Amino acid sequence: MKKTFLPFFSAILIAAVTLSGCYKLQKDYKYEPSTLDPSINMSAKDFLLTRGVAGAGSDSVFKWMQLGLEYAEIDLAEFERPGRTFIFLHNNAIRATSGSGATLKVSGGFFFDYPIYVKDALGNHIKSLIDPTADSVRPALTWSDYPKQLVKNYFSYLILQGEYSFDNLGVNNTSVPTLLAPGATANPNDSKLGWVVTRTTPNPDAASASIIVFNQATGTGFDPEGKINLKLINNQNAPINVNDRTDDRTAGYIATNGKVHVYDKTVHPFRYSY
Repeated sequence: MKKTFLPFFSAILIAAVTLSGCYKLQKDYKYEPSTLDPSINMSAKDFLLTRGVAGAGSDSVFKWMQLGLEYAEIDLAEFERPGRTFIFLHNNAIRATSGSGATLKVSGGFFFDYPIYVKDALGNHIKSLIDPTADSVRPALTWSDYPKQLVKNYFSYLILQGEYSFDNLGVNNTSVPTLLAPGATANPNDSKLGWVVTRTTPNPDAASASIIVFNQATGTGFDPEGKINLKLINNQNAPINVNDRTDDRTAGYIATNGKVHVYDKTVHPFRYSY
């Protein structure tokens, strides 16, 4: 079940229930209002590690996030620095799978949305058997299928400068700087991420804000300014949306050094594409 931590909760109205027939009315129940505490009483780093590779039992929902950070050689001390917002990736946001055993396949997440090119031993693209004029692609199976710099750029994009949550976000996009340096790009010869055409201004057609345009010749993959958009969606779940494309799984965690929001669908590393 999706959990969303809100700083304020509306009062809950409880109607009196009566029983039909000869039964007496139920005894009144005195409702004691309570607030779900969003504080996790640990740093973002500790939150990651307790549910990462070494998570207890099956509670390793950040395993693939931790593996990516380790592959990219990102110092986890970045997750202890104060005054930040951290976008955490549930395993499904990276590598959702279907089937099992010999039929197991990657069917969702970053690995699926941004497939890699199949190459021979010399690094040359192998042509598709279906369309010999096109290069063959497949979903990534592990982070090392991507260049280390691409993975480092991606996770840098998920660390925001400043604290942002329900108390200071609205229904309109707030553009926030991340640790990704402006001008970072993805190589279009490595994965489809490098095909994504990115821009610094919103799509003039607001109804098409979530579209993603691919062009091998002009794609860059990452937000040109290293910024990310956050906003609240006005519905009963009130999710925090990233870049007009991805709603949170669980948002509003308060770590000892900042805010943490968790996503279980692909978080695309750019605001605008058209």
